Amino acid sequence: MARKRKEEESSGGSWLTTYGDMVTLILTFFILLYSFSTIDVIKFKKMLFSFKDAIGVVKGGKTFEEDEAAFSGQTMDEIGKSKKTTQEIMETAKRIQSILEQEGLKSNVSVTVSQRGVVVSIAEGLLFRSGEYEIRPEGKRVLDILTRIIKELPNDVSVEGHADKIPVRADGVVRDNWTLSALRAVRIVAYFQTAGVSSRRLQAVGYGDTRPIMPNDTPEHRNMNRRADIVFLSESSIF
Repeated sequence: MARKRKEEESSGGSWLTTYGDMVTLILTFFILLYSFSTIDVIKFKKMLFSFKDAIGVVKGGKTFEEDEAAFSGQTMDEIGKSKKTTQEIMETAKRIQSILEQEGLKSNVSVTVSQRGVVVSIAEGLLFRSGEYEIRPEGKRVLDILTRIIKELPNDVSVEGHADKIPVRADGVVRDNWTLSALRAVRIVAYFQTAGVSSRRLQAVGYGDTRPIMPNDTPEHRNMNRRADIVFLSESSIF
């Protein structure tokens, strides 16, 4: 009797071993699924801020900040670098804007910020005559100021020519807008090189009419599209 009771007692918990093995296998299965999947960033973000609303603050008395860049699937190091890059871009933009305003160029030169870096857009009329790619004397003054800025900053620079959709004159010096935009970009790069900017920091690109900033539907809009962009590239956009 004693032996039978002992066998019953010893076998009564055997199901726990089987159950534990099953749970372990299921857990392993889901870990494998997770390792082959990607995190839904949007859902994760919503979950995190729902948690924030419930908790309010984290250690140190700081609330969570709704920063889109922080939830792009990046590692913490990448997020830190991204924030640093954004801050550097904004500081560069402010510095360039301040210098251009001091030189009285606010009306013909605009400064904008993009993911690529700081974009200084110069109206066509300030640099070139219509249909030509030789730099005007007035334009050289602008480029001299930009040369000084380029030398003061560490950024690589992309010089990008743009045109509108109006075909060039049949009796003009170039055949099409694409060629015209490219030659203008090359001329500006050559000017910077002559002024002492390292060629390793410069590139010339002609986009023709493929990247307008406004519809080509009015003379004013087409005038805005005819421009040269001097792009101070961020660290992540270097060529």
